[in-house]
Amino acid sequence: MTRKYFGTDGIRGKVGDAPITPDFVLRLGYAAGKVLTRTCKGGADRPAVLIGKDTRISGYMLESALEAGLSAAGVDVLLVGPMPTPAVAYLTRALRLSAGIVISASHNPYDDNGIKFFSGDGAKLPDKVETAIEAELARPLQCRKSAQLGKARRIDDAVGRYIEFCKSTFPAHLELRGLNLVVDSAHGATYHIAAHVFHELGADVAELGNKPDGYNINAACGATHPQALQEAVKKQRADLGIAFDGDGDRLVMVDGSGAIYDGDQLLYVIASHRRKRDQLKGGVVGTLMTNLGMEHALARLKIPFARARVGDRYVLEMLQAKGWKLGGENSGHIVCLDQHTTGDGIVSALQVLGALRGDKTSLAKAAAAVKLYPQILINVRTRRSFDFGADRNVKQALARAEAALDGNGRVLLRASGTEPVIRVMVEGKSRSVVEHWAKTIADVVCRASA
Repeated sequence: MTRKYFGTDGIRGKVGDAPITPDFVLRLGYAAGKVLTRTCKGGADRPAVLIGKDTRISGYMLESALEAGLSAAGVDVLLVGPMPTPAVAYLTRALRLSAGIVISASHNPYDDNGIKFFSGDGAKLPDKVETAIEAELARPLQCRKSAQLGKARRIDDAVGRYIEFCKSTFPAHLELRGLNLVVDSAHGATYHIAAHVFHELGADVAELGNKPDGYNINAACGATHPQALQEAVKKQRADLGIAFDGDGDRLVMVDGSGAIYDGDQLLYVIASHRRKRDQLKGGVVGTLMTNLGMEHALARLKIPFARARVGDRYVLEMLQAKGWKLGGENSGHIVCLDQHTTGDGIVSALQVLGALRGDKTSLAKAAAAVKLYPQILINVRTRRSFDFGADRNVKQALARAEAALDGNGRVLLRASGTEPVIRVMVEGKSRSVVEHWAKTIADVVCRASA
C-alpha cells in the first residue's frame, strides 16, 4: 500500500493540523503498539517502548497521547523526557526494549512536531513496519482489558547513561584539556547534556541555546542558524564552536576565526583521519546533495565514495548494503556505524575532535583539502500533482544548464517528501553561472506548475 502518513523521517506536520493532533497520535500509539508487539523483540507478553521528546511546548500533549495509545494496546511505556533523538536510539537498544519513539520535528520551528520510531536494535524502522502501522491505523481502536493494559514509568538516570555512552566514543588515550569550546544546543534536546560531555572530557565550555522555554527551539540559533555561534566564538576567543539542531542529530562547527564547517567538511575530516590509520573500513556514503568538492577530495585520497538519496535513512541503508561504516549529509547528519546505530551530533563532534587531537592539527588545516563548489538551492512551491520529470520545458531547461556547466557541475531537481515543493539545486565552479541557472530553472518550474 502507498503510505499516507510516514515520510522519510517519521510523521511530521504543523501542531493542531492533521495528522499532528492528539486524537491521531493516540490512535498512532495504539496502532504502533499492536504492530510492534508482533514484529519487534522485547517479549510478547509485555513489550516495552521508550518515549523521548525535544523541548517543544506540544511535546507534553503528544507524549500523553502516545502513552495512552500504547497502554491501550497492552504496551509498557518508559518515559525519559527531553532527550536527543540518537539518545533514544541508544537507550532503546541498551535497555533491550521493543522500540523507541521520539517526539520531535528536528530543525523545524516550535509549532511543528513529529513522531519517529526506532526498532529494538536502535535503527530506523523498516518501511514494511511503518506500512503495517498505517494499515493498523485504518482499523478501530479496541482497548485491551484492564488486566492487560500497559504501565508507564520514568527512567531517572537516562541523561547520565547517555552522557557516559557519548564519552565512550572518544579515544581513551586522548583528552580535551586546554580546549576552549562554545556549544550551542539550539534550545533543544541537548541543552542539559552536550556541555557536560565535553566538559567531562576536559574542555572549558561556554554555552549558548541552553535555556529552552517550549517556543525558542531552533530560533536564530543552533546548526541551522550558526551566526550567533560565530559571533560568540570570536568574542570569547574560543578555539572552536559546536552547534546542534533541536533534536541533536545534526552538527555544524565553527573555528576560531569564525569560519563555518558543514557536514561535508566534517565528514571529510573524520574519513581522512581514519584513512591515515587504516580504520576507515570501506568508503564513504554521501547523498545527491553532497558537494562535488568533497567527492573530489576523497578521490585524491583514493577513498571510495557513493551517493544515496537525500535523507539519513537512505545513507544508513547504503552503508549497510556496502558494509561501510561512515556516511553523512552536508546538512550535518553524520553516521558513524562503528560508534552508533544512527546519526548523532554529539558523537560526530567527538569524532572530529578526536581526529584533530590525534593528528595534532586545526580544523582549518584538516578540512583544507575540501574546496567546496558554489551550490545554490531554491525551493519552488508547486501544485501537489505536478510531475516535473514529464514537463518538456523543465527538461529543456535542465539540458541547457548541464550543457553550460560542461561537466564541471551538477543540476538536481527533487520533490520534497513533506510538502508541495520542488528543490532546485545547481552546483559548479562559477558562482555567477550557478546562480543564473538555478534561478532560470526555478522560474521555469514555477511557470510550468502554475
